[in-house]
Amino acid sequence: MTLQGKTALVTGASRGIGRAIALAFAKEGANVAVIYAGSRQAADEVCAQAAKYGIQARAYQCDVTDFDRVKETVQAVQKDLGGVDILVNNAGITRDGLVYTMKEADFDAVLNTNLKGAFHFIKHCYPIFVKKRAGKIINISSVCGLMGNGGQANYSASKAGLIGLTKSVARELAGRGICCNAIAPGFIDTDMTAGIDKDHHQLAGMIPLKRMGRPEDVANLAVFLAGSGSDYITGEVIRVDGGLAM
Repeated sequence: MTLQGKTALVTGASRGIGRAIALAFAKEGANVAVIYAGSRQAADEVCAQAAKYGIQARAYQCDVTDFDRVKETVQAVQKDLGGVDILVNNAGITRDGLVYTMKEADFDAVLNTNLKGAFHFIKHCYPIFVKKRAGKIINISSVCGLMGNGGQANYSASKAGLIGLTKSVARELAGRGICCNAIAPGFIDTDMTAGIDKDHHQLAGMIPLKRMGRPEDVANLAVFLAGSGSDYITGEVIRVDGGLAM
């Protein structure tokens, strides 16, 4: 169990990629803080599944765009689970549309959740990591942040911003033994991508490996980046996309 005794805080962990990461961490021995925005039932179900691995798992409702609420949540996780060793910024939303028709509120909502939300959690976990001179930060970006995507200017901008945030934080914290990396998934079979293309065979045809990714494909990399095997890797953006953006 490569994460035995660690505590991981995962945002957007009640479904999709976040759920898969939380369960993969639990399987490797980490206690898990399941941060969710909407469904308490879904978050509790993740906690129940995670607890089967003999670890502690707790759900925390948090609006990642709320600076003060994020601070309170991090403090609660510290109190309940004894600290934070791993932070995964996965929470994200989409509000797709062409730039010409995109509402300002939709642009702001995506940037505030996907990018500013990650800043909030990094900001409030920062002193925890610095004090112990250890920690792993994993930001879930996207191939859209690397190559853009028509109809997703807000989403692509937020994910590109996450890459810049990742590299800046990595430089700030490297001297204290703290690593910060980003994962850039491609088309992963989740609720978020369900509306992109009802015909997954057509979508898979665009991908060199000829299939949609699974949440577990991303979770496997997150486990590696959270563990000691990645102690000399920081500031990296690693694609999990079946070759889509190579």
